[in-house]
Amino acid sequence: MSEPIRLAKRVAELTGCSRAEAEHYIEGGWVKVDGETVEAPQHPVTTERVDIDPAAELGAGEPATLLLHKPEGIAWQDAAALAVPATHMTDDDSGVRPLKRHLHRLTALVPLDTEASGLMVLSQDGRVWRRLTEDYAQVEQEFVVEVRGETGPYTLSRIGHVSTYQGTGLAPCKVSWQNEVRLRFAIKNVQPGELRHRCREGGLEVVSIRRLRIGRVALAKVPVGQWRYLPVGVRF
Repeated sequence: MSEPIRLAKRVAELTGCSRAEAEHYIEGGWVKVDGETVEAPQHPVTTERVDIDPAAELGAGEPATLLLHKPEGIAWQDAAALAVPATHMTDDDSGVRPLKRHLHRLTALVPLDTEASGLMVLSQDGRVWRRLTEDYAQVEQEFVVEVRGETGPYTLSRIGHVSTYQGTGLAPCKVSWQNEVRLRFAIKNVQPGELRHRCREGGLEVVSIRRLRIGRVALAKVPVGQWRYLPVGVRF
């Protein structure tokens, strides 16, 4: 039986490319070993069939950004653990080719209360990190909040113009009724617990909170607990 060699060496032999180029092909998900995609250049092979996709392209792959529908009860810092192949949205039309490496070294961005559900951003992309961290205060977020309690003619005004929370000044936010029991917020620089505080100041108790949008990116139809890719070129 022949000694095993690195997959990158076998690909270089089959294509006549350099070892570095072979590694790019493998890490880009263009290489299959006995019909299974392998993304590790060091993967050992002996007599297995190695196939390179005819459409294979060189070039460094783009870092991935995932849009997750976080369920209630999950801390936002732990949300990346939900990004696994089994929870990838079936009808993801982002056009991004799924790769195993897309699920590694993801950073959860834009805090969301543990008891809230909705859009979470998980990213490998430093540009996305800078936008959603350094520019956080300028990025508008949209929420739907289910409430209960007595309402009056000044309820919305009181909620939208709460002046302080935990000793910090608050800017006015946009709030409207979506229906008889749901409020829709469009708000910047939202702090953990702030939406509940605003509703309490308006005499209302929060039943549930769901984040629908961060900047220009919406949750859309991602089922609870599942994720889709942010299409390449889409900005927050």
